[in-house]
Amino acid sequence: MPPEATDSGTIQMIALIVIGLGGLGLLAGLVWVGLRENKGGDPLQDRLAEFAEREMPGSLEELEMSMGFKDRVLLPLFKTLANRLSRLTPESQIEAARRKIELAGKAQKMDPRTFFGTRIMLTVLLGVGGGFVFFVTLKLDTLTAVGLTALVAYLGYYMPESQLKSQIKKRQERIIRALPDALDLLTICVEAGLGFDQAMGKVYEKWDNDLAQAFGRVIQEIAYGKMRREALRDMAYSMDVPDVTSFTAAIIQADQLGVSIGKILRIQSDQMRVKRRQRAQEKAHQAPVKMMIPMVFLIFPSIWLVLLGPSLIIILQGGH
Repeated sequence: MPPEATDSGTIQMIALIVIGLGGLGLLAGLVWVGLRENKGGDPLQDRLAEFAEREMPGSLEELEMSMGFKDRVLLPLFKTLANRLSRLTPESQIEAARRKIELAGKAQKMDPRTFFGTRIMLTVLLGVGGGFVFFVTLKLDTLTAVGLTALVAYLGYYMPESQLKSQIKKRQERIIRALPDALDLLTICVEAGLGFDQAMGKVYEKWDNDLAQAFGRVIQEIAYGKMRREALRDMAYSMDVPDVTSFTAAIIQADQLGVSIGKILRIQSDQMRVKRRQRAQEKAHQAPVKMMIPMVFLIFPSIWLVLLGPSLIIILQGGH
């Protein structure tokens, strides 16, 4: 083969690698921007708060140019790509993602189509990157490289889902821990003469957690004309916590039957405290079982090494 042809093939290969790495870098940057956007607050409220503190620009062009490069270029580009990629996803999966986002408490911060677009883009990014590493860099055999590439691509698709499930679990645990104290405060306020809505307002004013924010949303919905039982049902549906579901069902039933809400709250408060004590006892009973793994694989080998090491050295030296 002539040297010119070899040089031309090498240059083409280098050009393809540079273009591929540039595309992967752009895609990784867009995915990173999208993930940062999902973790932050509401961008509209942030921009309004920022412009409320300073003098407004003179024109629309100045207003647009005053925004950062991320807000002006990267975020719109990422959202456009994510929406186009999410069109390939069935609507049932979009609704399931919307439900999980609601359970995670991020319905105001994360769009389900953007979430699915992020998953697809991560899958493509890790799949192409893994294929380049396994086929070109490591030069593995075809079957092994294909299997590892598929595994890496699946991890890119699964990681956002796993992160969302972890956020749902943590939020539900926070709600379960806060519910007994919130019921105590509700009981005290109602028995002191406040109405149930005003008692929820006191919880919302006193604490800043997921349960207090949900109570504040219920109060706002009632103020906008929504019936109390519907607002409570929606709150329980957005949490999917059995304790909250039983609490809201008892309040709705007491409201419909005309039973004293103070007595219902007192009973619910006692039951929630008993459940919290039972959960603490259950975790205490699980502690010895969970301690077995670090003890067997970490602590016992160290003890055996310290106790039996000198004896083994003496035996080995005596054998010589």
